[in-house]
Amino acid sequence: MSAYDTIASVRTTPVLAPLPRPLLNASGRIEQFPLVLIDVQTAGGVTGRAYADVYFPELLPAMDATIRGLGEMIQGQKLAPRDLHSFLLRRLRLLGTKAIVGSALGGLDMALWDAFARSRNEPLVRTLGAAPRPLRAYYSVGLYRLDEVDALVEETLAQGYTGLKIKLGFPTLAEDLAVVRAARRGLGDRCALMVDYNQSLTVAEALQRCKVLDDEGLAWIEEPIPADDFRGCAEIATACRTPIQIGENFQGPPDMATALAARATDYVMPDPQFIWGVSGWLEAAAMAHTAGVEMSSHLFVEASSHLLCATPTAHWLEHMDVAAGLRSEPYPLVDGMLTPPDRPGIGLEWDAAMVARYRVT
Repeated sequence: MSAYDTIASVRTTPVLAPLPRPLLNASGRIEQFPLVLIDVQTAGGVTGRAYADVYFPELLPAMDATIRGLGEMIQGQKLAPRDLHSFLLRRLRLLGTKAIVGSALGGLDMALWDAFARSRNEPLVRTLGAAPRPLRAYYSVGLYRLDEVDALVEETLAQGYTGLKIKLGFPTLAEDLAVVRAARRGLGDRCALMVDYNQSLTVAEALQRCKVLDDEGLAWIEEPIPADDFRGCAEIATACRTPIQIGENFQGPPDMATALAARATDYVMPDPQFIWGVSGWLEAAAMAHTAGVEMSSHLFVEASSHLLCATPTAHWLEHMDVAAGLRSEPYPLVDGMLTPPDRPGIGLEWDAAMVARYRVT
C-alpha cells in the first residue's frame, strides 16, 4: 500500500431516501428511509462509499454527527480497515458501541472496506477472498391487510422471487393467521414464506401465536419478542417447531455470541451496520460457521451481496432495497437471485441529482 493511502476526510450526506411505497410494521409507518451517505476520501484520491440508516428522521442529525465524529478520529491514519476497526473499538470503550454509535461504526467500516477494495481495483467479495455467485433473495415487505395479499403474491411471483417475508403483529391471532394462510395459498410450493413480528409480542403471546403458526409451513418466524430477550427467545425456539430467526438487532458480534450460547435462535441474520460493518460481519460469519447455524442478511443489499458470498453458512439475502432510488448503478435480480456486481468495492455509485433532491439540509 502506498504511503499516500491515508484517510484524508470523511464526508456525510443525510437524506430521506424515497421508497416505492410506505413501509408499515407493528411499530409504525416509514414514509421515507433516513440514511446518511458516507464518503471516505483518501490522500491517494480513492473514494469509499457506504451508508448508514437510523429509521427515524428525528434522529438523522445525531447519526450524521456521530459518523463525522468517528471520521475525525481516524483522519490521517492508514487505509487498513481491520486496524482502523480495532482502533475505534478501543477508542470507544468509555462510551460503548450500542445504538447510534454502533450503527455509525458499522456504516463507516463499510465505507472503509469499500475504499480499500477500490484501492485494489477489485470487488469487495474478492478482497474478502471469495468469488461472486448468485444468492437466493427473498422479497421483504411490510404489514399487509388480508385484502391486499393476493396482489402482493402476484407481485412477488412476477419478479421471480423464491421467498417472501411479510410482517405480522395484527391485534388478534386470527388476523395474523388469515393473512398467512392467504399468502401460503397464493404462493403454493413455488415460494417460501417467512413472517416477522418486529419484536411486538410478549413471551406468552409469542408462545401462543407461534405454536398455532407451526402448522402453516413457514420457513421461519422472526423476532417475535424484544430482540435482546435471549432467554425468552430460547424458550420460544424450544417450544416451537418452526425455526426462530433473530439477529438484525445484534449490537456487534458479542451479542451474537451471547445469543448462540443461549440457544436463542435457530437461524441468524445480522445487519451489516449493527454488527459493526464488514469487520464485525466476518467475525459473526465465523461464529455461525463454528456453531453450524445458517446466516442471512438484513437490509443493505449492496454490501450484503458481497458479504454473503464470503459467509460459509450463507442462507438468504433479504431484498428490501431502501437505497435504490438514490443509486445510479443497478444490483439486478435474475430469476430471484442477486449476484454482487463486478465493480470495484461494494459497487455503490450515487445519482447526484437524486441525492440533491432528497438531501436533508
